[in-house]
Amino acid sequence: MSAKYLFLVLMSSLVYQATGQVSPAGKDTVMKGATIEVIQAYKPQVKQAPKPEWVPQLPPPDTTHKTESYDDVPQQSLYYTYTSLPLHPLALGKDDIQLPYRNYIKLGAGNLSTIYLDAGIGGIHGTDFETAVHVHHMSQKGDIVNQQSSQDGLEAEGLLHAAAGDWHAAILGEQNKYFYYGYNHDLYNYSADSVKQVYTLFRAMLDFQNKGNGNTAFTWHPAISASGYGAFNNTSETSFNFDLPFAYKLQPNLQAELSLSGAVTDFKKDSVTSNNFAGIKAGFGYENAAFTGHALLGFVAGKNAKNYLLPDITASYLLPGTTCRLIAGVQYTFRQNTYEQLTAINPYMFNVYPVLQSATGEYFAGFAASSGDHFSYTARLSYWDYKNLPTFLNNSGDQKQFFVAYDTSLTAVSLQLGARYRQASTWSAGITGDFYHYGKGSLPSVWGMPTTKVRGDLTLTSVPKLTITAYLLLQGGIKAQDSYGHTSTLNTFADIGGYGEYLVIPRLSVFLQVSNLLNNRYQQWLGYQSYGLNLFGGLRLKF
Repeated sequence: MSAKYLFLVLMSSLVYQATGQVSPAGKDTVMKGATIEVIQAYKPQVKQAPKPEWVPQLPPPDTTHKTESYDDVPQQSLYYTYTSLPLHPLALGKDDIQLPYRNYIKLGAGNLSTIYLDAGIGGIHGTDFETAVHVHHMSQKGDIVNQQSSQDGLEAEGLLHAAAGDWHAAILGEQNKYFYYGYNHDLYNYSADSVKQVYTLFRAMLDFQNKGNGNTAFTWHPAISASGYGAFNNTSETSFNFDLPFAYKLQPNLQAELSLSGAVTDFKKDSVTSNNFAGIKAGFGYENAAFTGHALLGFVAGKNAKNYLLPDITASYLLPGTTCRLIAGVQYTFRQNTYEQLTAINPYMFNVYPVLQSATGEYFAGFAASSGDHFSYTARLSYWDYKNLPTFLNNSGDQKQFFVAYDTSLTAVSLQLGARYRQASTWSAGITGDFYHYGKGSLPSVWGMPTTKVRGDLTLTSVPKLTITAYLLLQGGIKAQDSYGHTSTLNTFADIGGYGEYLVIPRLSVFLQVSNLLNNRYQQWLGYQSYGLNLFGGLRLKF
């Protein structure tokens, strides 16, 4: 008998014993004990990559005063390097990759007696919480008597991840110092203390966001905040705000929305003026690959028993077979015009002003499209309806401060254009332009509002360890009133600047920032000449 034949007989016998014989009826088959080895199939997992390593940078410094617009959100530019993680089997163990250098401190100095500090601490964190602390200071002094300003701030926040959702809390404190130097220095001689104004803000915030992990149709994000804002000459403002937005997904592409909001605000200067409101907004939102839109209707009960109806209806449609998306809609917004809001626009205003609330409506149509892989462009035509628009008219005396003058009924037409070209991660350039034509309102002119604003930016990251950005601001058409009561238009001005940072070693980099490169002594508010060329630089240390 051959070896091959013996092998087949032996294997058949083993299979017969392993499968068992048919047992007589009513009896169980008893199997011998055996060791069973279970081999788990390999399933690769993609571990979440660490957060990007940000390369923070300041926008160009405001060389005249701190200005913020609550209706025009500036374009944000963040540049960072991203490092992905490799695929590996889950059984290989936990990967404890930590982001290097979560903290930093940045120090700089320059002409105009510039002192600059920017520091952040992000290393205090755990498995279910993160914190961040940010401290900053900027002070400058020009060559005109009392031409100086400083801004100081501290912001701290924390995020706690709970089973039901994420809790977020934050506090911030600011102190911004300005001097009223926009007077005729040949006629008036003011000491620094007599023209100094200091704005101090403290705010505490708390909000909650439920998980919304795809299995929950109902989402909500309640938020509350309390703040105190004060200035010299016994001027103060306290405010308590709440915002309660809710959403319920009716279908995969359709959701119902409801939002409740309100504020209790008191402005105190000799007497107390209330500036309260309560609002509700409800409607539906829809989104698919081609169409995105929402239809909401808001109602606000404001001060002095005045009510506001605020429709918010927008639609966006992607033309089939193209990269062109059409947009259209109508949006009404409400603003309290608090002392904090108005001094953020013009810090040289009087601390006594009429407290009126505003509503602004925009009817718009436009498009956003791209050409190829690098070029994109946008256009938007709008009709504006302003109710109680706050404008700033300088006083007829020494002209160093501004009255708040409300345009009770004003309309405007605007055209907004934008374009951007991006070449991978090596460089990008963009330009936007806003052009306004104001109609006849209740005031002789729209004081302090530009009719032309062009902004450009350039970013270069092609050289390793070096980041360079540049900006251009062109602004004109601002109306003001001279000491004789005559209306004038301030000169159109251009402001060009840039920023560069080079990584010397992994922990240390050097930076240089320049603004108003043309050294133009322009005015954005009548009498308040800009600082001129401003250049400062320093070091950033990561730890």
